[in-house]
Amino acid sequence: LDRSGTALITGATGMLGSLIARHLVHHHGIRHLLLTSRRGPNAPGATELTTELTNAGAHITLTACDTTNPQQLQTLLTHIHPDHPLTTVIHTAGTLDDALTTNLTPHQLHTVLQPKIDAATNLHHQTRNHPLTHFILFSSAAGLLGAAGQANYAAANTYLDALAHHRHTHGLPATSLAWGAWTDTNGMTAQLTDIDRTRMTRAGVHPLTEHEGLTLFDTTLTLHTPHLAPLRLNPQTLQTQANNHTLPHLLHNLTRTPLPRATTTHTTTNNNLTHTLTTLTPTDQHRTLLDLIRTHTATVLGHTDPHTIDPKRTFREHGFDSLAAIELRNTLNTTTGLHLTATLVFDHPTPEDLTTHLLTQLMP
Repeated sequence: LDRSGTALITGATGMLGSLIARHLVHHHGIRHLLLTSRRGPNAPGATELTTELTNAGAHITLTACDTTNPQQLQTLLTHIHPDHPLTTVIHTAGTLDDALTTNLTPHQLHTVLQPKIDAATNLHHQTRNHPLTHFILFSSAAGLLGAAGQANYAAANTYLDALAHHRHTHGLPATSLAWGAWTDTNGMTAQLTDIDRTRMTRAGVHPLTEHEGLTLFDTTLTLHTPHLAPLRLNPQTLQTQANNHTLPHLLHNLTRTPLPRATTTHTTTNNNLTHTLTTLTPTDQHRTLLDLIRTHTATVLGHTDPHTIDPKRTFREHGFDSLAAIELRNTLNTTTGLHLTATLVFDHPTPEDLTTHLLTQLMP
């Protein structure tokens, strides 16, 4: 990084933005920072951030700017001192407004797409005449691997990845970092519930500590690649997914190659379960299937003991949301070989109700 130049950080009062600002000053010796966010000096922690970095010897300009507005961004850039030209852009701004794809509203799309897409596009065009050495976009692994309930967020970050490739093709500095989640709970991840965190861990992606994230950030500065994914993956979990044929295709080369997936997997699963049920009395059929549902329900909720799942309490009372409902539906599809609806647990609201329904499907 150019210590004599100015580094611009968007979303600078957010968790990642402020963390990177501190890292540039304390670790990289950057002395001229232009920090911006929608609330600027009025954001929580802004005064403390400015004071700390100023005391460390840096010249800090912290201002409110809507970088999705090209006029505001242009005004911001014209105030950069010519003796310390803009050499580094780090775009960390972003927000979440999760929903299942079928429920996304125009408001949820605009809320999430604008701070990512519009701001990055404006930065791309309006910094063309500045002597940039680094143009770093904070993207997300959601755009690479998918993330339940985050279709809008995934699309927004995929745009950042594509923009980095576009700039790279035209000989402009560009790096899009498709981050995994961080352990800090003060930023966007503050919205995550324990169920959400358990779901991420089951997917094989573990949150990054502050030290791990900053170390990976420094590593990316040494590479000349437009698109990188700083992730902490669990190889054992990935191998289990590969064996179960549920591993995202992008990660296949990180595991031992499993046997080719049989085209009759669902049919075989259905036949095996149906055969087991046909050897049992009606009472045992019901109990076996209920135990299966309680076990999968406990797994989705992050419980170790399926007996904590009350068969007569609704899934909502147990803590289910739309994402948990989809996950249970997908698991039961794999286990039973059936093609169940996305509204399964809402149409059959208790484990008992769901057991009765599945019995009618498996043992008509």
